[in-house]
Amino acid sequence: MKKTFVIGHKKPDTDSVMSAIGLSYLKNKLGENTEARVIGDINKETSYALKFFNTPAPKYLNDVKLQLRDIDYHKGFFIKDTDSIYHGYQAMLDENLTGIPIVKDVDYFYGLLTIKDLSRVLINDNIENLYTSFDNLLYVLKGEEVNREDDEISGKLLVAAFKSTTFMESIILKKDDILIVGDRHSIIEYAVNSGVKMIILSGNAYIKDEHLEIAKKNKVNILRTPYDTFRISRFVVLANYIRTMVSMYNPTSFLETDFVSDVVDINNKLKHTNYPVVNKNNKCLGLLKITDLAEKHPKKVILVDHNEKLQSVEGLDEAEIVEIFDHHNLGSITTNNPVNFRNMSVGSTCTIVYIMFKERNVEIPKNIAGLLLSGIISDTLILKSPTATEKDIEAVKNLSEIAGVDYNDYGMELLKSGTSIEGMSKEDVLYNDYKIYTINDKHFAIGQFFTMNFEDIRKELDEYVEVLDKVAEANNYNLVTLYVTDIIKNGSYVIYSSKGANIISLAYHQDQIYEGFFVEGCVSRKKHIVPVIMEILEN
Repeated sequence: MKKTFVIGHKKPDTDSVMSAIGLSYLKNKLGENTEARVIGDINKETSYALKFFNTPAPKYLNDVKLQLRDIDYHKGFFIKDTDSIYHGYQAMLDENLTGIPIVKDVDYFYGLLTIKDLSRVLINDNIENLYTSFDNLLYVLKGEEVNREDDEISGKLLVAAFKSTTFMESIILKKDDILIVGDRHSIIEYAVNSGVKMIILSGNAYIKDEHLEIAKKNKVNILRTPYDTFRISRFVVLANYIRTMVSMYNPTSFLETDFVSDVVDINNKLKHTNYPVVNKNNKCLGLLKITDLAEKHPKKVILVDHNEKLQSVEGLDEAEIVEIFDHHNLGSITTNNPVNFRNMSVGSTCTIVYIMFKERNVEIPKNIAGLLLSGIISDTLILKSPTATEKDIEAVKNLSEIAGVDYNDYGMELLKSGTSIEGMSKEDVLYNDYKIYTINDKHFAIGQFFTMNFEDIRKELDEYVEVLDKVAEANNYNLVTLYVTDIIKNGSYVIYSSKGANIISLAYHQDQIYEGFFVEGCVSRKKHIVPVIMEILEN
């Protein structure tokens, strides 16, 4: 069963990470194969919760783009460099392919043999040399071992075509000669006495015992085949090691981790039919026939705490979205096939996951309960946010009991852990919890940071505005804002990109605004921030 990744949004907050972990645990308990991943850096608050409940952080998922490993290429299709040319031809014939990778040693990629290369064997003038193994000759010639002195055979091919006396008078046999001969005993006697490398007996020819004894004494290899001399002459060259056919050029190969889009771009230039597939150590994994790209198995993903394409993982268009679980407004994500989409008006995606545990009657372990509790506390500000519902309250009470903590005391410590800006750059503060939105072809971004001491940020307000302006300009956003939410005062300080000042002024119905002005009761991005900005941009 192929693994499905459960992922939150690009700037993972505690709800996003914990709902992914909790949902993945539940899915696996129900017999599925899933893994929670993150697609951005985990913030201080989330790290605190993971450490508190002794749970490792999910691994990072860079993208879900199609890779060659997701394609049904011809995995395991290659041949040893010591196999025969005939082996290679048969393998291509069996798989209906026009190329085959050659490997040496422990399957390291060595070269590529194609049908074009094979065709040269049949028309090449230089076909008298043989360099192969005894076993290859037995296979290609369907032969029988009469006398083996060497496992490897190398020499020059000769055919005893002349009359016996003419042959013996005109041909001087050498130690590296490989003689093809029938039941012509005088020539066989001449050959074994000359100590040739090998005698290939055609038509299952008989060799006399005395000649065989001389052959053993002079270390002459002897092979018998049912083929006639003409067929042997045509086939024997195909017994050569396949590495003798490998061209010296370095053929284009691809890593199994290469993106399909990159492979397509390269193929559009090269126009080849076959490409070897290797790993990072140059070990051959198989052959890609370019038409194999149609047989793909996209990565599977379950999205939690978002349904906006801009907030999701790179390459989402090339993946298969299996399910979506969210508590935000409907976004821009579309799917090719119907999917399970659970969207509830609750304060946290972790609440949805908690409800699913109850619906499926699956016991919630202590650490999972603690993580889900953390997500709800974070998103609802310990149930003080207007987004908190009765379902959130019920979940918090039950989860805190399972986790063995007082949710108020733990919640304050959790929120405090994420409010310090010590060691953080202006960009770190903005991107700590950052989301991008689209309405009517207009784009805007909202960062939210919780703190109990805005004065540390006020001291460097101009520098924060400069960062927002740069982000807005670089991405052509209509507005970039940073809401610094004070948990104690129950409101937010608003910092905005300069060109978006008019949008903020209209959104909060204030003629006179300034960087860092305070909006009382503004704590929820979902209820207090996104709707008012969207209304202005929409109208």
